[in-house]
Amino acid sequence: MPDRYGTDVLSTDWRAPRNGRAVETPATRGLVVEEVTTGWCGEIVTVDRDLDTLTLEDRRHTRRTFPLGPGFLLEGKPVVLTAPVTQRAPERPARTASGSIAVHDAPARVARASRIFVEGRHDAELVEKVWGDDLRVEGVVVEYLGGVDDLAAELRDFRPGPRRRVGVLVDHLVRGSKESRIADAVRRSEVGPHVLIVGHPFIDIWAAVKPQRFGRDAWPDVPRGEEWKKGVCQRMGWPHRGQADIARAWQHILGGVRGFQDLDPALLGRVEELIDFVTAED
Repeated sequence: MPDRYGTDVLSTDWRAPRNGRAVETPATRGLVVEEVTTGWCGEIVTVDRDLDTLTLEDRRHTRRTFPLGPGFLLEGKPVVLTAPVTQRAPERPARTASGSIAVHDAPARVARASRIFVEGRHDAELVEKVWGDDLRVEGVVVEYLGGVDDLAAELRDFRPGPRRRVGVLVDHLVRGSKESRIADAVRRSEVGPHVLIVGHPFIDIWAAVKPQRFGRDAWPDVPRGEEWKKGVCQRMGWPHRGQADIARAWQHILGGVRGFQDLDPALLGRVEELIDFVTAED
């Protein structure tokens, strides 16, 4: 019999929005979506899993970055954009990240007495990613140096000599700086012939990575007096509220480095110089 009083409205999803509830959708490249709070409509051109962001490019080829998640429309329907899942078959590259011929399944060489000291944790991580395979084959250990102020004490403990050479990579080594004075003092000391100190010209090792990997022609200009890393993240449209955001940004940058081709030649030359110095035959 027909229900003379009509259907029970509470038996249905009566709170559902007019356009339906949002459904999870992978943020695949080429998908055209609209960000609801700004009305920005564009094609998905990049998805950064480390930062949980995506970049949209509109019809004028202008790009803007947004967080992954809810707040998007796809063909007028609400969606929650998620990072796409990709699976890649493992490959055995013919060359290492530094461009050297890869030696597969070769055991690591017994560590040499010589060492490379790298100032800065991010610097050390970048050296390991690009030159790690080469350094293991050569038996060269890279040690993290907290700051160039600690260099003299580290050298006293290490006691460099003809068969115990030390190469040192220093941040932003410029003439007249405290760092250059410390380096000059080491060069004039009795261990000077057995120590090579070089520096890269960048304000931070982040800037040694080519910005083209992240869709920029150059790293953003950050005014003096403003924290450089935080300023870069802010201008790149990346999260930048706290140290955790800065750490995620560095992992994103490091993850974008495929090999030597993604680094500025000014850094490449300095690291190669250090490796040659500590592996030279006596």
